Amino acid sequence: MGSNLEYVVAITGASGVVYGKRLIQELLRKDFNVSLIISNPGKLVITHELGFSFNEDNAVAEMAEWLEASNAAARLSYYRDDDLMAPMCSGSHFTGGMVIIPCTMATLGAIAGGLSSSLIERSADVALKESRRLVIVPRETPFNRIHLKNLLEAEGAGAKIVPAMPAFYNNPKTIEDLVDFVVGKVLDQLGVEHTLFERWQGE
Repeated sequence: MGSNLEYVVAITGASGVVYGKRLIQELLRKDFNVSLIISNPGKLVITHELGFSFNEDNAVAEMAEWLEASNAAARLSYYRDDDLMAPMCSGSHFTGGMVIIPCTMATLGAIAGGLSSSLIERSADVALKESRRLVIVPRETPFNRIHLKNLLEAEGAGAKIVPAMPAFYNNPKTIEDLVDFVVGKVLDQLGVEHTLFERWQGE
């Protein structure tokens, strides 16, 4: 496909980091540029759930093998969550959008409150103020009243909320099928074509 379009992907410390990994794989497979931000809790969850840890000084090279992406060296950039001088901190740096996948309730609360104390928060704030796509994938259950209010605030500001809720009408056979459904719904919100799940055609 080939594209110079860049997407910002943020992984926070919620369970379900496999969704973030799969989204990055699919964006790279389609030759989009990916700017990846992982919060410190996100790194811990990646190690716990997926058994992967990396040296930040060699992050892209190590992630290329983990992601099984031969084009990662050319297409993937990694940023620390405390790097508030990164390109996506400014609205003058154009991107195709941002996805926070999975998104903790703490990160959601910061976004809903307009905070910009980390790169993830600032990048989300920029996406909203520039009217760019911001997709938030919450992975929490049950929600309390504060969570629900924050989801409404974020959606009202322009974010799209895509809960990590896989469907079962397509008779998934594996965990990968369930993950692909959620990632496919995220790609739908970004306007990126995919074949990660079979679309409902009626009976």
